[in-house]
Amino acid sequence: MIVITAPTGRIGHQVLESLTGGTEAIRVIARAPDRLSAQIRDRVEVVQGSHNDPAVLTKAFTGADAVLWLVPPNPSADDPMEHYLGFTRPACEAATAQGVQRIVGVSSLGADYGEDAGLLTPAFAMDDLIERTGVAYRSLRMPFFMENLLAQAETIKNQGTFFLANAADRPLRLVATQDIATTATRLLLDDTWTGQDSVPVLSPDALTPTQMARTISEALGKPVTFQQVGMADYKADMLRYGMSDAWAQGLADMARAQNNGIYEAEAASATPSPTTFLHWCQDVLAPAVQN
Repeated sequence: MIVITAPTGRIGHQVLESLTGGTEAIRVIARAPDRLSAQIRDRVEVVQGSHNDPAVLTKAFTGADAVLWLVPPNPSADDPMEHYLGFTRPACEAATAQGVQRIVGVSSLGADYGEDAGLLTPAFAMDDLIERTGVAYRSLRMPFFMENLLAQAETIKNQGTFFLANAADRPLRLVATQDIATTATRLLLDDTWTGQDSVPVLSPDALTPTQMARTISEALGKPVTFQQVGMADYKADMLRYGMSDAWAQGLADMARAQNNGIYEAEAASATPSPTTFLHWCQDVLAPAVQN
C-alpha cells in the first residue's frame, strides 16, 4: 500500500497519475475528494480529511508500506515553522505506530547552509523530525521550481516581463515538478531501499534570471525581460496578495538565501534530471501564456 498526501497539488497529482496505471494499491489523503477526477477516485482508496489530523493519519497509514509526504503551503500561517512541524509531528507518531516502512519527503536543497533560509528552514526541520523516528527516509531536495513562473503567465503575456527578488546576474538552480514526481514515483515503487539519505533533484540548468528571460523569449517567439524586485518591495507585494507577515518574510529570506548560493554545495555533486528550462518553457509555460 502506497499513501499519497497532497494528491491534488503540483507534485502529488503527477505521482498519483503515474501510480494509478500500475498494480500497486494506492490510498490518498484528501481534504476535498471531489477535486480528484472521477477516474482517479475509482482507482484509489480515499481517506477524507487533512494530513495534520492524527485520526486521519492513523487511518491512512494503517497497512501502509510507503508514504509520499508533502506539507502543503499556507500563506496565511503566522508561524511557518509551526505550520510544517504541526503537520509532521502527528505523521511521525502515526508512521511509528502503524509501522510504515518507507517515507519519501518533499524538501529542499541547502540543508547545510547554516543560516536562516526563510521558508526553506522549516523543510529542513521537517526532515530532521522524520529522521529521528528511524524510519527509512529519502528526502527529495530541490531548488527553485520552474512552475513558480506560471503565476506570472498573464504578466509575461501582457507585459513581456517577469519579476523575482532574485539577483539578475546570479545563477539560480532550477527543477521541473515532473522530474520531482518521476523520482518520487520510482522511490515509492522500490521496496529495496533502507536507511536515510537525501536525493537531490534538479535540472541541468543553472541560469541567471536574465538568461531565463532569454530562454523564455526563445520558447515564446517574442521578447521577454526580467526585472528584479527589491526585498522590501517583494515582501510588500506578498502582503498585498494576502499573505501573513511571517510567510511574506519567509519568501523574502528564501530569495536572499538563493542569492547567497544556498543550493550550490549539494547541486555540484548531483546527477541532473532530464528536463531543461527550455523544454519546460516550450511544453508548460508557452501553453499557459498563450492560453
